[in-house]
Amino acid sequence: MTIKHRPDFSVDDMNDKLPGALPGLMGIECVAVRDGELDGRMPLRPDHLAPNGYLHAASVVALADTVAGMATWAHLPDGASGFTTIELKSNHLGTAREGTISCTAKGQHLGQTTQVWDVAVVHDDTAKTIALFRCTQMILWPR
Repeated sequence: MTIKHRPDFSVDDMNDKLPGALPGLMGIECVAVRDGELDGRMPLRPDHLAPNGYLHAASVVALADTVAGMATWAHLPDGASGFTTIELKSNHLGTAREGTISCTAKGQHLGQTTQVWDVAVVHDDTAKTIALFRCTQMILWPR
């Protein structure tokens, strides 16, 4: 059974929240939302690279974690007040120096107390997978 995303979630509203926070500084953008999924992307810049000239792992994690967070936001259960990441894991399989990296967060478990999201990060120009990412989000409820 696919969990429907919140009807009040707007890609434009989400993107309006990003400037002034880390995702905005990184150039991360929400692209599309579907039931159980959310797409995002990040155009690469020189400040996303490590001193060795390749994409810094933290830049990839920032994209994947942000997209998983936006997906959680879009799929919060009715009455929930928010969420927080309680665990994340990444496997880095490739790298890039320029272009854009994109990803899709796919809900694996969308419960009332936790959600688990898998995110595959891909280099747009080569279609190669850069990283596989999984995170668990704890759903927060009003006190």
